[in-house]
Amino acid sequence: MDQMNSLSIHDDPVPSPSSEPRKQKKKKVLLMGKSGSGKSSMRSIIFSNYIAKDTRRLGATIDVDLSHVKFLGNLTLNLWDCGGQDAFMENYLSQQRQHVFSNVGVLIYVFDIESRDFDRDLLTYRSIIAALSQFSQSASVYILVHKMDLVVPNQREDMYNDRVSLIRSKSDSFDPTPFATSIWDQSLYKAWAEIIHDLVPNLDQIEKHLGSLGKLIMAEEVLLFERTSFLVVSSWSSKGIITSDKDQPAQNPTYDRNERLSNIIKNFKQSTSRYTGTPKSAEQFSVFDLKMPNFCMFLIKFTTNTYLGVVLPPGEERFNAAKLNCYIARTHFEDLDSPARKSADRGVSGDSGELA
Repeated sequence: MDQMNSLSIHDDPVPSPSSEPRKQKKKKVLLMGKSGSGKSSMRSIIFSNYIAKDTRRLGATIDVDLSHVKFLGNLTLNLWDCGGQDAFMENYLSQQRQHVFSNVGVLIYVFDIESRDFDRDLLTYRSIIAALSQFSQSASVYILVHKMDLVVPNQREDMYNDRVSLIRSKSDSFDPTPFATSIWDQSLYKAWAEIIHDLVPNLDQIEKHLGSLGKLIMAEEVLLFERTSFLVVSSWSSKGIITSDKDQPAQNPTYDRNERLSNIIKNFKQSTSRYTGTPKSAEQFSVFDLKMPNFCMFLIKFTTNTYLGVVLPPGEERFNAAKLNCYIARTHFEDLDSPARKSADRGVSGDSGELA
């Protein structure tokens, strides 16, 4: 009971540093696949705070559903959710060919693992790749083999590998990155986190600053979450705490822990929204504290587009000092997240922002 009492949520708004008007960096992302493959469901879960069971209410996408999603580094994703009915596919490949496939940064193509006509799906994919090659040769291609939960567990790996092999054979000069996904587990977050990770500007600088912050506050783990989707954009951990290799476990052998955390926090936001009556897209909390006998964790609204999660050993003084230093560090990360101006001292700590 004492452990439960140590869980606290603070609703006080956290002001963000003001910034000057700036030019947006835009990336065109095509989300394509045959009708019923699950494109709109996954988009709604990642970007609109749906939970899996709520996606059953979604209808078929008519033509192109265009949305703009703001991300780190002043990046805006122009996400084109393209209807997968045959008539729409034919239209994309003929009358709208240049309009749809020009200036594409990323193509995400979704295959239904249980499609009854996979050969026909491959032909459609091959036509899409040909159009992409004509107008956007430098685009990145990601393949999501979706609805893996519908396959018997002991057959999933073989079926997935077989599908990926066939898809690669129809990809021409592109080298697609494949993922096995389902809306019912964290695999969807893993796939989209990898996709977004490759698109974020200034990511190398953000990761460098994140590592420096983690060492300064003596954290065990630091995670940077995108504000809307709660995808883990970057993370840092002290040596030996975690691993991304399931064949070489470290102290914490949960190799998909980041995706699990994304899933848990999104579900927490859902519960908060339901019981407070706030919109799903709203920011339901600004600070989340968790203090347990063997570890502590806090999650704070960090910059305009991010939340920061920090895991620490137990200890009230270290916990409070780490949180204070994270608040102080926000100004440096804010400049990397939404750069308003160029300066010689960007990212360099001055006397006014020195860590405690």
